Amino acid sequence: MNIAVKFMQKFKNVDNQNKLKVYRDKTELIKKRNMGAWDDKQLQAESLRLQKEARSGTPLDKLLIDAYALVCEAAKRKLGLQPYDVQIMAAIALHERNLIEQHTGEGKTLSAVMPAYLNALTGQGVHVLTFNDYLAKRDAEWMGPVYRFLGLTVNSVQAGMSLYEKREAYAKDITYVTAKAAGFDYLRDTIALSEADTVHRPFHYVIVDEADSLLLDEARVPLVISGDSPSSRSDGFRFAEVARQLKQAEHYDFDEFQRNVYLNEAGAEKAESLLGCGNLYDSHNSHLLTSLNCALHAESLLKKNIDYIVRDGKIELIEEYTGRVAENRYLPDGLQAALTAKEGLSSTTSGKILGTITIQHFISLYPQICGMTATAHASARDFEDVYALQVVQIPPNRPNIRIDYPHRIYTHKEAKLKALVQEISSVHRTERPILIGTSSVEESAILAEALAAAGVPCHVLNAKNDAEEANIIAKAGETGAVTVSTNMAGRGVDIRLGGGDPAQAEVVAKLGGLYVIGTHVNESVRIDDQLRGRSGRQGDPGASVFYVSMEDELLLRFGIHKAVRDPKQDKALEEPLLSNKITSIQRIVMGQNFDIHKELNCYSDMVEDQRRLLYEERLRILKGEKPMSPSEQRVRLFYIDEFWAEHLAFISYLRESIHLESLASRSPIDEFHAQITEAYEQIPAKVNSASEKMLERLGGSNDPAEWEKLGLKSPASTRTYIINDQYLQNKRSSWTGTTVFAYWIRMIMKPVFKLSKY
Repeated sequence: MNIAVKFMQKFKNVDNQNKLKVYRDKTELIKKRNMGAWDDKQLQAESLRLQKEARSGTPLDKLLIDAYALVCEAAKRKLGLQPYDVQIMAAIALHERNLIEQHTGEGKTLSAVMPAYLNALTGQGVHVLTFNDYLAKRDAEWMGPVYRFLGLTVNSVQAGMSLYEKREAYAKDITYVTAKAAGFDYLRDTIALSEADTVHRPFHYVIVDEADSLLLDEARVPLVISGDSPSSRSDGFRFAEVARQLKQAEHYDFDEFQRNVYLNEAGAEKAESLLGCGNLYDSHNSHLLTSLNCALHAESLLKKNIDYIVRDGKIELIEEYTGRVAENRYLPDGLQAALTAKEGLSSTTSGKILGTITIQHFISLYPQICGMTATAHASARDFEDVYALQVVQIPPNRPNIRIDYPHRIYTHKEAKLKALVQEISSVHRTERPILIGTSSVEESAILAEALAAAGVPCHVLNAKNDAEEANIIAKAGETGAVTVSTNMAGRGVDIRLGGGDPAQAEVVAKLGGLYVIGTHVNESVRIDDQLRGRSGRQGDPGASVFYVSMEDELLLRFGIHKAVRDPKQDKALEEPLLSNKITSIQRIVMGQNFDIHKELNCYSDMVEDQRRLLYEERLRILKGEKPMSPSEQRVRLFYIDEFWAEHLAFISYLRESIHLESLASRSPIDEFHAQITEAYEQIPAKVNSASEKMLERLGGSNDPAEWEKLGLKSPASTRTYIINDQYLQNKRSSWTGTTVFAYWIRMIMKPVFKLSKY
């Protein structure tokens, strides 16, 4: 197997080199198309010529050389930026719909301008999906002069825009927008009752920035639009109290990776006694079992200040991959209510879900997709399998001379913290800038407190304000700077030595450049590489090192601490094989996550197929492609939305309980598909029947006031939010062999030995 993997790797490396050779040759042709002697009017006339060519059907590949040469000259004149050869090579790879790996500090923002310009020449629009609103606005304003000089329009979509402003922004030739904002706007379009209330036009070409974060880490995140609802007090407090009385090992156990929790025999009996419900596993108690499972999960697996924080009387989730507070994100309803009850807070129900789509499915609506990131190679298989995207590694403009030290491994957390403080204090005395990546908000606070006690001031990033944090990150390379961040994914800001001051940069370079320290290793090697990549930009000196303890969650989960014979000690362990084992664990977890995503896709892909079929029918009605009166149009749109919302509620209920099908030796996925297919096939008949009855009541009236009177209107208000799907990922394997065995023993033996009253 290792031989096969090595062979494939070698083949891909050769393929990558062959592509780069082609891109280098094209880059030389672009540079030879020197337009330096042209005046502005000649350049603008050339851009107009290219637009006419593109809109008359000339293949864009034939226009690439001229178009890229034009952008290079415009960037030099309007921005004072001369694209490097490697930036042009990256731009060619993007047009060919690849995923490029371009190192941090190599200028991805400028690389994206060339393919964005070329593909916008057709007049069909280009979207550049960014990680946050700040980056969308920054990049649109920064690169805007190039587009406008060449006769194209550009804008960004920002939070708080009116429907009209959004429609205008999406109508531009190039639109910078976050994936989530674009996705939510699409969901709003899917429930619009008139074409004037929609903002998107047909999707064409998309460039995904921070592609690994959006296409992989955030890919499974479901975006949701629902009818608004008031606050309500749930009975979650009852289950929270029961969960608090259950003890680990005595009443419940975790799976081997501590992703799931399940009751054992004693726990089930204790819960039955506390709830007074009889056999917890009887079918009529399924809602109790689901609620208790949620409460137990919230109590035992969701950690305050690690998985979530409580602020202003509300639960705020922390993003798994960025370690930052996630705005407008919720767990699935049952678990969100359980977590709220655990903290003794009032619950806010989400209301009726009107539409939902994952980021992965939303991005796949674009006919042409490409992306860019600093860390793609480690997940090349995922990109190819899910999006059919080939990863192309773009060489750096200058060789990378960063020193990556081996992991420093300690037996316990206290020793690691002590060593971290000593190392940071020692390096800080030389005034060398230090960037520290931590695992959680809690760890950031602990480390900052320890550093303060040691006389080392630091900036702690908590993502309360993206623009403010961008300013802090930009200064993280200044002499004496110590910056603590939960994660650097999606920050989108270069750390320049000396903060961009040439004299100070020279001083920092002599000190060794930016020193990056990780306080743990992540499940994904990509996330570690993102942190490392903040140092050594554009050939600068730099260094990185990761501090690890045997008590870190990832290592405990895999029992690696059992391989260490030494008792607790303050010095770092000198066992080279440990680093190899840690790397091996990261590969295993990445493989597990890939398999989980594939399995989850089996559930969500069919739902998405159904949504697209129904939405195509809805769109034909909305655009008037199906002749009917205005009243029939309004009625049919209304009932399509009504029964789709009903279908989504059924799917949500089914997903919560479908894993029980494995207890009856049936495939949960097959059973899920069969049930949602049967339910979906009933929708057209339901829509027809309800529409006929309503049209009869309307008596052919085309008066909008009459429609409103009979309830044919959009919800008075809607809200959009994100569901954290981590729980669904974990739950896929919650019914382990041990659980199934225990379940059947209970079902068989209870009637025989009368283990409890029914």
